[in-house]
Amino acid sequence: NLGQKAPLIPEYQAKLDAAMADRAKGGRGNTPTISCGHTGMPRAMLVYEAMEFSVHPNITYLMFDFVDPLRRIYTDGRAWPSPLPPTWMGYSIGHWEGSRANGQYDTLVIETRGFKGPRILDGSGIPLHADNQTVVKERFALDEKNSEVLRNEITLIDSAFTQPWTVTRSYKRNR
Repeated sequence: NLGQKAPLIPEYQAKLDAAMADRAKGGRGNTPTISCGHTGMPRAMLVYEAMEFSVHPNITYLMFDFVDPLRRIYTDGRAWPSPLPPTWMGYSIGHWEGSRANGQYDTLVIETRGFKGPRILDGSGIPLHADNQTVVKERFALDEKNSEVLRNEITLIDSAFTQPWTVTRSYKRNR
């Protein structure tokens, strides 16, 4: 989102500027999905079509109409595998926290690593670093005032950024 101004290091700001200039002239810029490239993480969390959660005791699946394969979030307390094989969606480990009066957890906390690249953040073409060492931290919770809205606070830690960058995505429930 250009309105939020990604905290890019100069080298990656120059890559974004060049991609935007190319697109302004009718080119493709650096957007892989224009040529049917893979969406990957964290771009998949833009969720421009349906996303469905399937929650199980030791794993949560996120299924998307527009992304294959589905996203697996391991909630069984496992450690990071070594080596960590790179994939477009990365490898996600999470846990549930917070408790409502009825004893249910209310927040899914996730960390995702192990990416294949190249990847961009969104349709504007904000590039992620070629080292693919991105760490994506997320906090999913229903909006406190409207249970029909799911919030995802996403913090990106990436070598293309001068500092961690946090954005919040909102998703509306479709019953």
